[in-house]
Amino acid sequence: MPHTPDGGARAQSAIETRGIEPVPEHERHGRVRELFPTWVAANISVLLLTMGAGLVVFNGLNLWQILLVGGCAAGVSYGMVGALSVAGKWGGAPGLTLSRATFGVRGNHLPGMIIWVARFGWETINAVTGAYALLTILDLLFGIESGTALIVLTLVAFVGCTFLVSGMGRGVLQICNTWSTYLFGAFSVLVLGYLVANTDWAGVLSRPAGGTATLVAGIGTIAAGGISWVPSGPDFARYLPHSASGRRIVATTVSGAGLVVVPMVLMGAVMAVSVPDLAKATDPVSFLGEVLPAWLAVPYLITALVGMLLINSLSMYSAGFTAQTMGVRLPRSLAVSVNAVISLVGGLLLMLVAKSFFGSFITFLTLLAVSFSAWIGVFAVDMARRRGRAVRYHEDGLLHTGRTSRYWYAGGFAWQAVLAWSAALVAGLCFTKVDWFTGPLATTWIGANGLGWAATILIAAAAFALLPPPRENDPRSRAEGPDARPAARDRTGQASADLFN
Repeated sequence: MPHTPDGGARAQSAIETRGIEPVPEHERHGRVRELFPTWVAANISVLLLTMGAGLVVFNGLNLWQILLVGGCAAGVSYGMVGALSVAGKWGGAPGLTLSRATFGVRGNHLPGMIIWVARFGWETINAVTGAYALLTILDLLFGIESGTALIVLTLVAFVGCTFLVSGMGRGVLQICNTWSTYLFGAFSVLVLGYLVANTDWAGVLSRPAGGTATLVAGIGTIAAGGISWVPSGPDFARYLPHSASGRRIVATTVSGAGLVVVPMVLMGAVMAVSVPDLAKATDPVSFLGEVLPAWLAVPYLITALVGMLLINSLSMYSAGFTAQTMGVRLPRSLAVSVNAVISLVGGLLLMLVAKSFFGSFITFLTLLAVSFSAWIGVFAVDMARRRGRAVRYHEDGLLHTGRTSRYWYAGGFAWQAVLAWSAALVAGLCFTKVDWFTGPLATTWIGANGLGWAATILIAAAAFALLPPPRENDPRSRAEGPDARPAARDRTGQASADLFN
């Protein structure tokens, strides 16, 4: 079996061995509809229930406002996921590998390292939630109370299972995502039915509306989870053929995520009426044992546990590509082990040392949204500039990291992209306020409304768009620029001036 430069095998098998190298056209047998269970599974987390409760407890929103928050957050964040996923079918490579064409083979390490570190935090949060879910199941079924030894055991078990599933690759993840979608959907309908029949709806519907600032800030909080998936979008679209519809990619991504995000956030808000301390609990999962009867809570938690395992597996799957892009010389399945170890250590600290899970979680989400948003703004403008090219991404340029690389630019850096990204990141942090950090612009309208992430995207995009486009090393690239051939044709022979083609 022939191997690629980074150790991945070109032939597909039950266990995916392909690394960051672009997928050739003859191996692109994916279908757009396969993205639907992927983005459903990416949101199967009881943390959405806790976040929905937080919109009631901390933001003071009523049910109709929370419905608006959930819909807007899913549409905006996963709309960006879908739009930038189109780059995956253009280049057939993971998002952070395609990012080499944007920032340069060396410049890409700057946003890449921050995104990689942010993935550690996201995987740690999910691992802790999964471990808490397992602890709650053991308590409900067998009356086993939590202790330090059991916490360590459950966390190790969850991270270990995540490592095994993510190491197997896209094929196994696709099968697991599909079945978990059916199971979680069925149990969610049962939970929703139970809540409809046993909730004090008069109390829920009589809640006064919250302020506009807290509503807008709530959208940002919920959207942060989707924003964290944007650089990973191309990872799951790279097996799609060039002929796949970009608009269908966006629609499928948004509908898959929205199908889970909106009802889960609403269910969390309704549960907060019965358990007002839900959003303040140290354990973000055990409240289900108070809200639901054991016969429903246990199977629901089991399916949610599988969902959280899949979320972490999807994240670690992408993290393996990120590690390879950063220069870790291991096959993807082994590169994942780096994230597994870090999430295990971080999880133990969060479960045994941290005093407030929810406070730590919201702080992390806020910083994560800003750090990913700077990359999003620059990468989106670069995508727009490539829309009219005959070849959007060159395989040799993506894989070769030496001075002869097409994407070497100036010393390995596309200084325009790096400058725009850096400026946007600093500006975004200035608008940010978390438990232990307050930026100098946090009290402005943008900061008070929690729109630092949106400002970061706009600043990054505007700065990069106003700067002169980076010049690729191959002189032929001048003839392929968007100004030279605005209606160029791609490999499928179809007009490609449309960004979503």
